[in-house]
Amino acid sequence: MEERVRHFKGAVAALLGTLTALWGWFGWLALAWMGAMALDIATGMAAGAREGKWSSRTAREGLWHKAGCVAAVTAAGVLDLVMGVLLEQVGEEGLPFSYTVLLCPLTVGWYLLTEMGSILENVGRMGAPVPGWLKRMVAEMREGNGK
Repeated sequence: MEERVRHFKGAVAALLGTLTALWGWFGWLALAWMGAMALDIATGMAAGAREGKWSSRTAREGLWHKAGCVAAVTAAGVLDLVMGVLLEQVGEEGLPFSYTVLLCPLTVGWYLLTEMGSILENVGRMGAPVPGWLKRMVAEMREGNGK
């Protein structure tokens, strides 16, 4: 049994290492955001069902909201690509750094914090206690990122 556990741990570590090599830190940030969106949808539906207020119209509106967020992140990614190409034309003499990405990770980070705030609201509506310090921390981070 111990041998199986060690093999499983080794396989998981190898998989995570491979994904990190392929995606880098930004891939994990994007994956965390996608997971948070899924959790927000699930907790929102659960909270609506608990309150007896679940409706397909509200669920559809939430999905449209998520689609808009994905479009905004895509736009930020395109802007990062355009800025990278434009700054590359300036040449190495003009800039003391190499530009890769800036806008897209900031946008994804902001949306991730927004999702966390929504999840905490949903969890509270489901009847679970949410520490006030956690709600304040997420709100402060969201405010500090430009909301």
